[in-house]
Amino acid sequence: MPFTRTESDPPLAILTLDRPEVLNAWHRPMREEVVEALTAFEADEKVRAVIVTGAGERAFCAGQDLNEARDFGADDTGAWLEEWRRLYDRVRSMSKPVIAALNGVAAGSAFQFCLFCDVRIGHGGARMGQPEIDAGIASITGPWIMREVMGLSRTVEMTLSGRLIRGEEALAIGLLHHLAKQRDVMGRAREVAAALAAKPPLAMRLDKAWLREMTQPGFERTFAAAARYHALAYAGGEPQAHTSAFLDRRR
Repeated sequence: MPFTRTESDPPLAILTLDRPEVLNAWHRPMREEVVEALTAFEADEKVRAVIVTGAGERAFCAGQDLNEARDFGADDTGAWLEEWRRLYDRVRSMSKPVIAALNGVAAGSAFQFCLFCDVRIGHGGARMGQPEIDAGIASITGPWIMREVMGLSRTVEMTLSGRLIRGEEALAIGLLHHLAKQRDVMGRAREVAAALAAKPPLAMRLDKAWLREMTQPGFERTFAAAARYHALAYAGGEPQAHTSAFLDRRR
């Protein structure tokens, strides 16, 4: 069964993460579908802007499906990180603007994905952040992109505390660009996407290419560091222990 839904309404396209039973948490099949959908939108000349959102009212995406990561070992982290690199690079390399419509929580890798999008729209109750430390997981990609977006001091506090912040605070520190009522998030996303879709396409493509090029060295360094640190973390067994304990409590 598909784990995403797509809608093309030129000049806009919408990609919906569709695993509401697990708060749209992503596993390998979902990550692959997201890459495929964005690639198709990139190739479609009628599409000039893309909106990404989550199914239901509770979550944009809860991040990594912990059931998938529960039994990871140090030898599994290389292929796993390559999947994340492919996903993040796909959204970073889009020549068309990508708007994240945060209908609910965006945690961990989903929070990172949103920060790689061009514009973020949420509501006051939407929560977002980098809670990896609470699962015993080293946070590598998140701190890098958070620092690019909001500076080092706030990045340190959010990384080490693992706290999730709500919409008003996220707007104040630049993690969100627009705040709307919960029922109006998609409507506002459509307005923003339509305005961006109307911009001159060549200038849009060139601006986006340069913005990616500006940050590419840091992106490359980050994934090299992630390979080292995640291998150490999973070799030590702390992520597996915390993940198993969390899943056992939830059951």
